[in-house]
Amino acid sequence: MAHQSSLLLPVPREINYTSGVVALAEKRLIVIPDSSLLFEAQAAQDALVDCAGLHWQIVAGKDFKDSGLLLSIDSTIDHAEGYNLTIGNNKIYIRGADAAGVFYGVCTLRQLLQQHEQALPSLVINDWPDFPARGVMLDVSRDKVPKMETLYNLIDRLASWKTNQVQLYMEHTFAYQNHPIVWANSSPFTAQEIMELDVFCHQRHIQLVPNQNSLGHMERWLKFDEYRDLAECPDGFTHHWFGKNAPPSSLNPLDPRSIELMASLYDELLPNFTSDILNVGGDEPWEMGQCRSKEEMERIGEGRLYLNYILKLYEEVKKRGKTMMLWDDIIIKYTELVPELPKDLVAMVWGYEANHPFEERCKTFASVKVPFYVCPGTSSWNTIVGRTENVIGNLRNAAINGLKYGAIGFLNTDWGDNGHWQILPASYIGFAYGAALSWAQSTNLEIDLPSVVSLFAFDDASGTMGNLAFELGNIYRVPGHARPNGHMLPDLLRTTTENIDKWKERYHEQGGEDAESFRIAIQAIDKAMETIGSANMRRPDAEIIRSEYELAADLLRHACERGMMIFDEPSKSPAELARDLDDIIGRYQESWMTRNRPGGFKESVARFDATMNAYKGTE
Repeated sequence: MAHQSSLLLPVPREINYTSGVVALAEKRLIVIPDSSLLFEAQAAQDALVDCAGLHWQIVAGKDFKDSGLLLSIDSTIDHAEGYNLTIGNNKIYIRGADAAGVFYGVCTLRQLLQQHEQALPSLVINDWPDFPARGVMLDVSRDKVPKMETLYNLIDRLASWKTNQVQLYMEHTFAYQNHPIVWANSSPFTAQEIMELDVFCHQRHIQLVPNQNSLGHMERWLKFDEYRDLAECPDGFTHHWFGKNAPPSSLNPLDPRSIELMASLYDELLPNFTSDILNVGGDEPWEMGQCRSKEEMERIGEGRLYLNYILKLYEEVKKRGKTMMLWDDIIIKYTELVPELPKDLVAMVWGYEANHPFEERCKTFASVKVPFYVCPGTSSWNTIVGRTENVIGNLRNAAINGLKYGAIGFLNTDWGDNGHWQILPASYIGFAYGAALSWAQSTNLEIDLPSVVSLFAFDDASGTMGNLAFELGNIYRVPGHARPNGHMLPDLLRTTTENIDKWKERYHEQGGEDAESFRIAIQAIDKAMETIGSANMRRPDAEIIRSEYELAADLLRHACERGMMIFDEPSKSPAELARDLDDIIGRYQESWMTRNRPGGFKESVARFDATMNAYKGTE
């Protein structure tokens, strides 16, 4: 049983409280065997200062009279990254199976200090992870490219929740020296920034994994004359979702120059990472087989066409001494071809709804001994504020079936579809719950999520921000507003006047009741936001978070205002709504620039044009 006054994230798998309290004194020592655990000792030292106001020196050796915290590696701990944390006899002991285990013991200690300061409960914790790889993937291409400070702060927090892998999803936001036209206006990551980030991650026992899409989602390359001839459909194609001519987005899988391009990108990208993994993407090649490879696809089939290309990429990755990761969405449609995947490739089983068929897909890869990760998501994209109920179900589904069928990793994805409008804190619930489930499913399935998110994501011991984020993230459940992979309110802000009837049709299919569902949504938004003034966040960016949530709430309210207008029950005139939206856009720009680089902003903010033009067109 967990001590009633102690929240932990993740909840350890074994925690036993013993009688008494250990009172921490000033001028004690942090003892390590040698300098190999210096970083872990420094993390503990910082925690003691930040949370308890204590300044303990670090020494190397043993048998010091004033020792207060002893860190060591213990080969008798069976599980990699496992640790034992013992608080008793006026001392704190952290023993890890390895340096990572020691670090995770320190992370747990910090959470205890955060709540108990100088009077820690006596206890014994034995803890170790379910999944060897516990990762987060950040979309840094569509459209937000975060500042390094933003990344450092987020990764520090993810590490404290025992995350050990981070991937940066890239399309065009690495400054390839041989391809400057592609990233010229995108504020890309430089090679030096990536190398420095890799060092930062390595210290925190996180593997920074390169992620470069290598078939589909190449529109930011193929729009340029220099690369368009590599496209499957250089003149555009009919998208099966949008039903219109879309610009080229996928490489021609039959053109040897497609492989040559990707090989050249790998040669420039990979030396900046110490990771032995490369995620080549390979998902959603929408137009594959429609144009230049159409004849070959008709001859051998889509699955074989796709696999032949992927195997060529695999050879390039192997030449460079890396393990290849591949999204599973195409190959899983052709289960007869799955056994042909190399057994040292990692399949990435992804899906973002609570009812995604993780069990079926995990079973497929496990049956042919192809290693795989489960890859759910934070459910924040296409929403502005998240989808709380869905993210809980999606992450649970992935964790349960991943563990059941032997997944070697859990990658929690955070995408930026359609302008990356969501605020960063909208992903905190997903980040936190994903970290918990990937560490120890048995003790974290029923975790008090609003409370732990409030304390450990927002640094708000009052619980206010966790509950606010939780409730605001459930606005999508108002009838008419839910949809797979998103939220109908942000969709409405992107919908042009000529497409509004299609939007209304879908709204009614989801249970929307004309203007009434918008009034209900505004009431729910107002109720969720009414406590924000009483939040007691101790984070340095507390005011930024408040302004982000206020902006997010106003965006949702404004979508409701447009909704009432299209159902002929407006609360304001088009001119008034245009002025309101103009003000929101100004705040949106200010918010964007606080955490992110300017590249991508123009593309993101341009998506509001549909609503602004609708107002101007009705004046």
